[in-house]
Amino acid sequence: MTDIADLSAVDLAAAIRAKAISPLEAVEAALARIEERAELNAFMAVPAERARTEAKAAEGKVMRGDALGALHGIPFSVKDLTNTEGVTTTQGSALFADNVPKADAVAVARARAAGAILIGKTTTPEFGHKPFTEGPFFGRTLNPHSHAHTCGGSSGGAAVAVAAGMGQLALGTDGGGSIRIPAACCGVVGLKATLGAIPNLQAPDLFGANSFVGPMARDVADAALMFETLLGPDRRDPYGQLSAFPERRLGESEKPRIGFLLRCGNILDPDVESAVVAAMRQAEALGWIVEPIELDLVSLEPHFLVFLRSLLMARLGSHAEKTPEKLDPTLLATIEAGRGYSAVDLCQAQFARTDCFAKVQEILARFDLIASPTLSAPALPVGLDPLGQIDIAGKPAETIRGAWYPYTFPFNLTGHPALSLPCGRSSAGLPIGLQLVANWHADRYLVDAAARLQIALTTATAKVPTNAVM
Repeated sequence: MTDIADLSAVDLAAAIRAKAISPLEAVEAALARIEERAELNAFMAVPAERARTEAKAAEGKVMRGDALGALHGIPFSVKDLTNTEGVTTTQGSALFADNVPKADAVAVARARAAGAILIGKTTTPEFGHKPFTEGPFFGRTLNPHSHAHTCGGSSGGAAVAVAAGMGQLALGTDGGGSIRIPAACCGVVGLKATLGAIPNLQAPDLFGANSFVGPMARDVADAALMFETLLGPDRRDPYGQLSAFPERRLGESEKPRIGFLLRCGNILDPDVESAVVAAMRQAEALGWIVEPIELDLVSLEPHFLVFLRSLLMARLGSHAEKTPEKLDPTLLATIEAGRGYSAVDLCQAQFARTDCFAKVQEILARFDLIASPTLSAPALPVGLDPLGQIDIAGKPAETIRGAWYPYTFPFNLTGHPALSLPCGRSSAGLPIGLQLVANWHADRYLVDAAARLQIALTTATAKVPTNAVM
């Protein structure tokens, strides 16, 4: 019998409606798995008794025959950057060790309104500033596939939680790839929706926003289920002002046109190249049209750093001066680097952001989707300096952001929806991710295409003999 913790969200929701599994059983299974896999260090806080109380109330609704939300009784976690009413939100930092928000963030409120039950807050590097989920406040979160390799970041705890069955769904955040990077490292699905599609009102600058909240799950169908509950405009969000976002779905007989971006000015690991090329062959087997495209994304890194470092300097500069001992040394270094930028630097970064948006729009005028690796290499070894340089395929590959995840952060700046899904494993058995990108507000089309491709990839993998050489 499949453990309840290992059921998909879709199957669990159906079982709860059928009264085959109670919400309390679902919550207890998730809490038990959190305890069993405590060595992974994926959670900052686990409000177990509150979750049990909410599960009992959810069970009452089932037994009375009340109307049930799409996520009724499903355990979910929230990254520790996102506000949760009555549950500690520390930002991964000792500075906010005792911070208990008085209200849920919009996405959290929508998930709970749909019946989901919060089981905990997942780990994040301090203020989400780096792609490794580790820090002096909580230690290191471990990749369930290999403790010697990073789980990614900054939504590392969220990715580990769903990968290890500690809740079917997780809410992550993505300021430069922070949903998609750990999704690729941990072999799960992560969706960064169109800017404004899921409101994120915690960002201090909503007009220059490049930070997103979004779902993470073990498969596309589960991510889609959560996405539908989070989607919708909010009059307080300058990018969420449409009365209703346009509906575009992938037709049953439609064959998407894919612009395949294998390299974007970077060095690519051979295992990653083999996996994503094989995924595109599966797309072609479905009748989809796949054509190579060129787009230099690596050169955008210096401009992205202007946004990142300036924002952290503006938000945390005073803390860095008054209580530096409470901050991660790599965060301090990032803040310090932000001191040297001028208003002209910021304007030039905005110009580069606009130019990148125009280039992506030109490509998506000819294609329905852009496909690429999510990362240039599988999960990196733990212990690396996040501000240092790395090697990929035995070659010096510059800094981690421009070398390891040049495919992700540009789409935070352009606002396009992007999704990472598993597409294979490396020769060392580490997960490899494929990224799909679509037009603004073509989120449902993106999810539909990803679901169809994931089925094809899973079927193809199942047909490979166990003794085959990959």
